[in-house]
Amino acid sequence: MSHLVDASGARTHKSSSEPALDSVSDRLRTALSFEANKPDSKDFPDLSSPVSPLPTRPAATSSSSGSSGSVSGKPASHADSKRSDLGLSGRRSHSGELLLAPNEPIPGAMETRSSKPGHRRSGSVPLIYTGGSFSSSSTSGSGSGSSSASSPVTNVLPSGNICPSGKIVKTGMMSRSAVRADVLGSGTGNYGHGNIVRGGTNGAGGGKPPEVVASNGVDSALRRAMVSMDPEEVKRVGNEQYRKGQFAEALKLYDRAIALCPDSAVCRSNRAAALTGLRRLGEAVKECEEALLLDPAFGRAHQRLASLLLRLGQVENARRHLVSAGPHPDPVELQKLQAVERHLNRCADARKFGDWKTALKETDAAIAEGADSSLLLMASKAEAHLRLHQLEEADLAISAASKLESLSSSSSNSKFFGMLSNSYMYVVRAQVEMVRGRFENAVAAAEKARQVDPGNVEVSMMLNNVRSVSRSRVLGNELFNSGKFVEASLAYGEGLKYDPSNPVLYCNRAACRSKLGQWEKTIEDCNQALVIQPDYAKALLRRAASYTKLERWTEAVRDYEVLRKELPGDTEVAEALFHAQVALKTSRGEEVSNLKFGGEVEEIKGFEQFQAAITLPGVSVVHFMVAFNHNCNQITPFVNALCTRYPSVNFLKVDVNAIPAVGEAENVRMVPTFKIYKNGAKVKELICPNQQALEYSLRHYGL
Repeated sequence: MSHLVDASGARTHKSSSEPALDSVSDRLRTALSFEANKPDSKDFPDLSSPVSPLPTRPAATSSSSGSSGSVSGKPASHADSKRSDLGLSGRRSHSGELLLAPNEPIPGAMETRSSKPGHRRSGSVPLIYTGGSFSSSSTSGSGSGSSSASSPVTNVLPSGNICPSGKIVKTGMMSRSAVRADVLGSGTGNYGHGNIVRGGTNGAGGGKPPEVVASNGVDSALRRAMVSMDPEEVKRVGNEQYRKGQFAEALKLYDRAIALCPDSAVCRSNRAAALTGLRRLGEAVKECEEALLLDPAFGRAHQRLASLLLRLGQVENARRHLVSAGPHPDPVELQKLQAVERHLNRCADARKFGDWKTALKETDAAIAEGADSSLLLMASKAEAHLRLHQLEEADLAISAASKLESLSSSSSNSKFFGMLSNSYMYVVRAQVEMVRGRFENAVAAAEKARQVDPGNVEVSMMLNNVRSVSRSRVLGNELFNSGKFVEASLAYGEGLKYDPSNPVLYCNRAACRSKLGQWEKTIEDCNQALVIQPDYAKALLRRAASYTKLERWTEAVRDYEVLRKELPGDTEVAEALFHAQVALKTSRGEEVSNLKFGGEVEEIKGFEQFQAAITLPGVSVVHFMVAFNHNCNQITPFVNALCTRYPSVNFLKVDVNAIPAVGEAENVRMVPTFKIYKNGAKVKELICPNQQALEYSLRHYGL
């Protein structure tokens, strides 16, 4: 009778001729404990073997004195075969699955090191003030970085070695690019005379370093396992790959093992572990379910499935499988489950009373306690952000839920906040889409929610509301485009009856009222839209224009300044801000004759002109430069572009060689230098800045 032995060496089926081991099996099953995302977290000793397990150690180069297929030249004994199936701790699992010691890091992580030092750049030398004029610095730096890489030595075979072609190779005949083939060793190093030397090395330090040889050995083992007809060998190599964190390779090998032995619950469970490592949680759930169909009493599969379902936020299903795993559920997993359940219950209570801050806090806590891949909790987070008028965060959360949708398994029968799980997710998505102005997407999501949960009253009401709001918006747009502003305003108002927290409808009605000259009502609607969505630029722009019409210059300047920061390249906003500032200064009786908007960079011809320019109201940027200097000429086009981009800022340039008095008075020692003045006071100085630093400072002080 053929037997399938698991990764720890335990048989999954017993021969009728073997003595009964029910008592041992029961003892092991009772002692079994688990860990969330590892094939096994605790191992158990081979009760039938008196041999103490050896501690783990790195693979050493083995010698060979024969021509057998094993590395050591000796055929593998039965004891060796059993030991090769032991876990990292040298102990067996009851189910024969892949083992990992508790809290053991997965090997195989790559260490990154700098391969070569950085190179020092040489660039243009700035001009240094030497007293009376600017000149290039004569000081030169030395010591550029260099890098070198040692190449492998040319393959040299001992004289007289035989190549696969049959020719006798003399020392030095093989070129660096020659393909390394297996040759007969000369008896040096760890290889006996006449032994086959892998890769053409002579075993005495030539050729590949030991780590490369070991890597090739692993590749060879993988290739052999992929064509092997022994499912136990294939699974053993798959377990090794899993322990190294090579989940994709482990998955291929488990697929191979399942193809050879489709009735193995152990292979199915190990495949679920590899899928979990690849974050393909939905597939991992299905694989655990397949394992339980093959072996309904398979405790490890129940445990793994419970852990996966908890991560997906399905608490009730997780509890059912955790209890089925054995008479003594893993206390760590049980504690996580209870914590997630506790936070979910608090979240449901807060949602019932409209306490959205608490709902958001409890949702985050449930995610942190272990439900880290739950699209339902991410949807709950999006709903809480939405009710708190944090629309950007709500949009990000529902997008994250959509990404997690591919990880989740089908759970349409489970309930979440009184709705079927999938229906709840579509309900929240419809609400977020509608508030963000994507009405067609909102209707589509609401219709999907109704398809999933047709009997739910809350879902049906939400669908009717979404459809009504969408129709009102479409009708209002048609009437507005036809110039029927009164009717359009009424249509948008009808939509607000079904969704009183929709900033798009408020802003659209404000547009109608501005066309009708109803400035106060326009401001009211814009205020409502901005309470719901504070960064709504269109509503802010309409409110600023309404303030201008009412000659409320302080409020208009405040709104336009915010818009300038959000839309720095918008010249219309810049011009509107400038005119509002002029009007505000005029209303206060201040001098405005020197104020100008836009234009070219003003060239300073004398000291008095410079003093008058930097004392102008607003922001002035002075470019201290020298004609025909390379660095100055390089940044000048960018300064001209900034002058066009920020028309409300005064841009000046001073040639410090032509007007040395200005350079000395401002203590300019190097060019290009930039100084930013605000209402006559210097607020920033930049010496030889790059473009990003210059524009950042300009936006910080000039907007």
